[in-house]
Amino acid sequence: MKAIFIVFNQAHTERVEYILDKLGIRGYSWWSEVKGRGSVDGEPRQGTHTWPEMNSALIAIVEEEKVKPLLERVKKVDEINREVGIRAFVWSINEMY
Repeated sequence: MKAIFIVFNQAHTERVEYILDKLGIRGYSWWSEVKGRGSVDGEPRQGTHTWPEMNSALIAIVEEEKVKPLLERVKKVDEINREVGIRAFVWSINEMY
């Protein structure tokens, strides 16, 4: 099993939901208002007058065979409009209850 953490501009909400549905990823936890800034060239997302946009984030625990298709779709969304922003991070899950 793998954990996939996806952080994305709220403008991508419908796209992310669509990707999860298409890949049959039913279980996840979602944070709808996440503040932050990309580590390389991302604009701040602070929900303020100066930086009004916000991010969302989710984490899903998925079977290993779903990781590559999910990352490919996230990359494709990012390539359409890099300024909006979406990133995915993966790590191994050693135990679950």
